[in-house]
Amino acid sequence: MPMGSRQHPTRLALAALTCTVLAAGCGGPAEKDRIALVGVNVISGAGDAPLRDAVIVVRGGKIEQVAPREGFKIPRSAEQVDATGKWVIPGLIDGHGHVERWALGTYISAGVTTVRDMHGKQDSILALREEVSLGGEVAPRIYSAGAMLDAPPTTYLDATPISNGTEARRAVDALAVAGADYIKVYTRITPELLKPLLDEAATFNLRTGAHLGLTDAVTAARLGIRSVEHMSGVVEAASTTPQKFYAEHKAGFFRGWNAFEAGWVTADSAALTRVAGVLAEQRVAVVPTLVLHETFSRLDDPAILTQPDLRHVPQSVRDRWNVPDLKARAGWGEAEFATFRAARPNQDLFLRAYRAAGGRVIAGTDAANQMLVPGWSLHSELELLVHAGLTPMDALMTATHNTAQLLGADSIGMIAPGKVADLVVLGANPLDDIRNTRTVEQVMIRGQLYRADSLAARH
Repeated sequence: MPMGSRQHPTRLALAALTCTVLAAGCGGPAEKDRIALVGVNVISGAGDAPLRDAVIVVRGGKIEQVAPREGFKIPRSAEQVDATGKWVIPGLIDGHGHVERWALGTYISAGVTTVRDMHGKQDSILALREEVSLGGEVAPRIYSAGAMLDAPPTTYLDATPISNGTEARRAVDALAVAGADYIKVYTRITPELLKPLLDEAATFNLRTGAHLGLTDAVTAARLGIRSVEHMSGVVEAASTTPQKFYAEHKAGFFRGWNAFEAGWVTADSAALTRVAGVLAEQRVAVVPTLVLHETFSRLDDPAILTQPDLRHVPQSVRDRWNVPDLKARAGWGEAEFATFRAARPNQDLFLRAYRAAGGRVIAGTDAANQMLVPGWSLHSELELLVHAGLTPMDALMTATHNTAQLLGADSIGMIAPGKVADLVVLGANPLDDIRNTRTVEQVMIRGQLYRADSLAARH
């Protein structure tokens, strides 16, 4: 689900950031051209056992060496940082977000160093992507779909409408020329529109992700979609009467969403397992955004309005979220929230079946939609994935290596020589308790190390 309107920036004062006298340009001695994190326990992101009491050497924004501390000779030109006993993971990647400028520092303070942006006003989101790539902001790397493609009447005015195969191909061509990293399709796209769209995307080697509505997940997979967002299209694929869902999707976005959520409650477990197997076999990544489903299921709970993560969100953004207005527009009342909560066990069941079949799960949040806090909601997603049945190691991979693979970005998502130096220093072991990913103490982005508390957005 796409973001709302953007806020103008309140730039972080770089002078106020406590850049920990570590990187070139941050006040270190001129002869120091490396950083060495010493005594750390390294979780590489590849799924292998942690490397304990290690040294990570970073030079020029890339990881130069990772080795056990015992017997390792630290280069004399390295600025040594004693991080004995700390845990280091790759920079986290939010696999489904909608980036807003106000949240750039908030992402980094949460240890999220890359965002897979899934829709925005095309000119502004692509311009922001280029701006942060130049390093002028302490900000995550942004990969972007630009503006998503939808059939008229589009749910969102800033989506690109396509009515036939010719328009679908032209829209893909335009995104390729604009420099989009991949394609996002939305709920009103039918199989008849999806086929030429995917054909054209393949011409440009552009991957395509979908929030499905009028196409079921199995059909989309067999046509060549590469990722299914929000587990959309799964209920429709598992149903013996998918037409009833399509009728609701045609009637309007919220009617379609409500029918989709209700469909999980009565979905047959064997049918869900069958769909999970097909998606895994077709090598389609699933971005479940469990935190979106969970959050929307609890919008009737007053406690959600006082959750601790909201301290990272400016009051102006909270006002814009306007939860009472959302509930009114969506037609969500007591019965709908009860249905949303009842849907959650089958959503977790599907995810377990998909993972057991060898499917690749991607951690995503849909931030910054209502009550989904950029950066910090990814930690909630990891907790929900573990609750659904993933191990803490598997959960970490959904927000690191798995997402890097989906992006086709082999330089991120792992701690290994030659990879970019996007790292997170944690105060506790996330393999003991996935909630320990929240113990962010320092974050390295593009080879520069910052204290997390200095990066927290101030409003």
